[in-house]
Amino acid sequence: MHNSIEFNEVWKKFKKGEKLNSLRDAIPNLFKKGDKNSSLEEREFWAVKNVSFNVEKGGVIAIMGPNGAGKSTILKLLSRIIVPNKGSMKINGRLSALIEVTAGFHPELTGRENVYLNGTILGMRRKEIDEKFDEIVEFSGVSEFIDTPVKRYSSGMFSRLGFSVAAHMDPDILLVDEILSVGDIAFQAKCATKIRELLKSGATIILVSHQLNMIQSLCKRIILLQSGEVFRDGPVDEIIPLYQNIIYKKDEEDLKKKMSESERVKVDTSRLVDIVAVDFVDTHGMHKEKFLSTEPVEIIVDFEAKKRIDSPIFILDVMRSDGIMCFSSRSDESGVMFEAIEGKGRVKVKLGETFLMPGIYMAKLSIWDKDMIHPYVVRNKDVIRINAHGSQSQTDAIVTHPVAWDMKR
Repeated sequence: MHNSIEFNEVWKKFKKGEKLNSLRDAIPNLFKKGDKNSSLEEREFWAVKNVSFNVEKGGVIAIMGPNGAGKSTILKLLSRIIVPNKGSMKINGRLSALIEVTAGFHPELTGRENVYLNGTILGMRRKEIDEKFDEIVEFSGVSEFIDTPVKRYSSGMFSRLGFSVAAHMDPDILLVDEILSVGDIAFQAKCATKIRELLKSGATIILVSHQLNMIQSLCKRIILLQSGEVFRDGPVDEIIPLYQNIIYKKDEEDLKKKMSESERVKVDTSRLVDIVAVDFVDTHGMHKEKFLSTEPVEIIVDFEAKKRIDSPIFILDVMRSDGIMCFSSRSDESGVMFEAIEGKGRVKVKLGETFLMPGIYMAKLSIWDKDMIHPYVVRNKDVIRINAHGSQSQTDAIVTHPVAWDMKR
């Protein structure tokens, strides 16, 4: 079986702050020759570094990686919106790119005129657009406004029409960049169905998406990028845990940086109580960096009170890395009344199974006066990481609650 795509030792550089989103922006790059392509000048960086891969005809692969890994740059190189500084590419077949679905639209023209304009830009002949016009418009759901200038369209209508044109050109190779997020849920379902039709037709598909469940159902292979380079290329079940690990590490670094910055602002050397150390341990008291959602977690809090404090209240808040509160617990509301604290002491918080979705979470601990008027100390620099069982679909849910399913016949 021959390859639809061959990507050989490709390099691409940009200047910081430079945006090359159209062919017009990229044309000056066509005239760059010689050693300038091999070295970096001031403010330049390599967005893609020595990337090589082949995709067989009819293959369906995903390109994944954190933001800035080079995913969109590779799609733009493949669709020839931009050209490489070094290396070569070979594309066998008719290519359609669902990257910027409305890139070929003119706001002053009507939907009808833009279907013909965009179809032509994508490589369709006039006769072919004529034959598919009704199908394109029906699929997009904008038939009522097809003779209205697209500048009056909502962003959803705009995207639906753009997707519809690109998806109906019967490509040999289809590039898809997070495009299934366009429109409403009903339209997303139509998009997914159309992609599956193209799959069955033998089209080669390259998909860039963060939707792990979709990638697991459509793809057999993932190319994982990091910092512009191929970090790993292999089967889906092997690569997704590596991808999740990269994302969680980045979230953890970002969260720790954010917390340390906020901690510097709030330093108070005169406080009466200090939380000296916080440790996350399993039920055997062993320190752990990562826990499964179904694994019991215990938090050990070491504190020191400079004078006797009567009836203190301890509070634990667990927050997701985006700031969403997952759960909160107060010692007094849990039925535990501390008579007093003085000098060094230790409190153990038994969380049990957290049932949290995989990700990075912040444990915010504070000690308050008995009337809950003011905190003696607030500590928000401790991070807990929850790992998935194998690969797990990404959702916006906070917990992964065990649920029993049953069907009555």
